[in-house]
Amino acid sequence: MTSIGNAVTTSVLALLTAPSGADLQLNELARAQGARGDMARQSIAVSNSGPELVERTARSKYPALQIYCDKLTNALKEKFRIFSGTAHVTVEVRYSQDRLEGMDHGLQAYADAVCQLLDLARGDWQQGTYYAGGYDVTFATVKAAGQGFLQIAKIGFEVEVSR
Repeated sequence: MTSIGNAVTTSVLALLTAPSGADLQLNELARAQGARGDMARQSIAVSNSGPELVERTARSKYPALQIYCDKLTNALKEKFRIFSGTAHVTVEVRYSQDRLEGMDHGLQAYADAVCQLLDLARGDWQQGTYYAGGYDVTFATVKAAGQGFLQIAKIGFEVEVSR
């Protein structure tokens, strides 16, 4: 059953790293809303690890995305299937800068860019996965981190899976 979570997060990773011309579509959407800085492909990872751990073990570059599947529900909606249910996926947008001014604006621009890409990706994702749309966005408070401040937005959504 864990391969289902891996397959879904790989699909989300492909969606968020799709190029639009010479740059990531995610950066273009965020810049259109006034965000500063660019998200590098190396800053987008399939991982469920806290920001403190990431900063200690790897060289962090912000803004960054962490993608993970945090819940699988096998509701057996379809008879004679091994798995027929939902996978709950979370995309964490991590935004950092050295000043408090503009933190909310930058984080919300990248969170909105992720939501726009999800809106455009409704439908069949192949390999027995289907995204009908809809998501929840939760914004955390700003925390001191590294040489500045860090704020995280969590975007959670359900993907229908039939295998």
